[in-house]
Amino acid sequence: MRVLLKAAVLALVAAPLTISSAGAANSHANSRAVCPGPAFAAANCDARVVTDARGNPSATAAPTGYGPTQFHTAYSLPTTASSLRTIAIVDAYGDPTIRSDLTTYSQTAGIADLPTCSTPSSQTACFAKVNQSGSTSPLPKANSGWALEIALDVETAHATCQNCKLLLVEANSNSFADLGAAEDRAATLGANVISNSYGGSEFSSETTSTYDGHFNHPGIAITVSSGDSGYGAEWPASSQYVTAVGGTTLSLNGDYTRKSETVWNGAGSGCSSYEPKPSWQHDTGCSRRTVSDVSADANPSTGAAVYDTTRYQGQSGWFQVGGTSLSAPLIGGAYALGTLPVTSGSYPYANTSSLFDVLSGSNGSCGGSYLCTAKSGYDGPTGLGAPNGTGGF
Repeated sequence: MRVLLKAAVLALVAAPLTISSAGAANSHANSRAVCPGPAFAAANCDARVVTDARGNPSATAAPTGYGPTQFHTAYSLPTTASSLRTIAIVDAYGDPTIRSDLTTYSQTAGIADLPTCSTPSSQTACFAKVNQSGSTSPLPKANSGWALEIALDVETAHATCQNCKLLLVEANSNSFADLGAAEDRAATLGANVISNSYGGSEFSSETTSTYDGHFNHPGIAITVSSGDSGYGAEWPASSQYVTAVGGTTLSLNGDYTRKSETVWNGAGSGCSSYEPKPSWQHDTGCSRRTVSDVSADANPSTGAAVYDTTRYQGQSGWFQVGGTSLSAPLIGGAYALGTLPVTSGSYPYANTSSLFDVLSGSNGSCGGSYLCTAKSGYDGPTGLGAPNGTGGF
């Protein structure tokens, strides 16, 4: 089976990633959460993988989800930044195969692979992996669920900004303490953007320096997924220091231009129970921080093609993955392609005309208010809207 899979992948190396139909990657797909639910003061990843009729993840020999061509065309994004930008990806545990998986992804997608950085501080377009202390060893123990999350984040970031340096910081565990240490490490290692695709239930001490303080890095664009459980805010997306990224269903025309974009019903949104309202947020139905700020594709049915050989649920190859774990690195890549530095999540609020306003769909029941229902202008599930070029970032 491994030999057949390897042969099939090699046969695709010269071809760009394709999707199963012009309208959607897999428009009637079932999906499951990639990571288990969190314990107290810990996070789960916000990725969902497409499954078969029995609920098992569906690994294939060929990619079936969206790839670089689809995302760049739909969102009118350039493929490269005007100068060297570093996107850091913070995740829990380890992915021992991400280096080789990124190479296979790049070759299959028809985009340039990134060389391995000579040191984590290299000032070139390269790929580096470190632990939460900033060292290349020892690396955290492998976890197959978080490894699929890591593959989604790294490959999506590279697909979006193809000449960006990628810095993967692997936290020792999914505790907020370890993830916070990894966040700080990413900031000290020169990240221009930090992408976070995880979260958990809000708690009363989240606003303290022990927790929110790890995301208070002025001048760095920090994106955080809003969650995959529908209406309801989670942290750290609710932090006042980040760009909270909601989720959409992105349908494409035959030429990969945007056919429609609506609320993905799994996207998190809502009014924070604890976080103060940032000065740049002006919606009137929530006296505290409202989630989200902006949004991008997150529906697993229109998800991304992800290559992973760490053997998630005993399978290797191409997975189709969505969740707001997809939208967070997409928006992180858009920031890297746009205007930097930025302050917190404020920049899109001053550039709303450069975003695609999502007008339909809902992620739950909230009395029909904008906190869970799309409308013209700002709404909870999609924020100010989805990318339409780099002007909003």
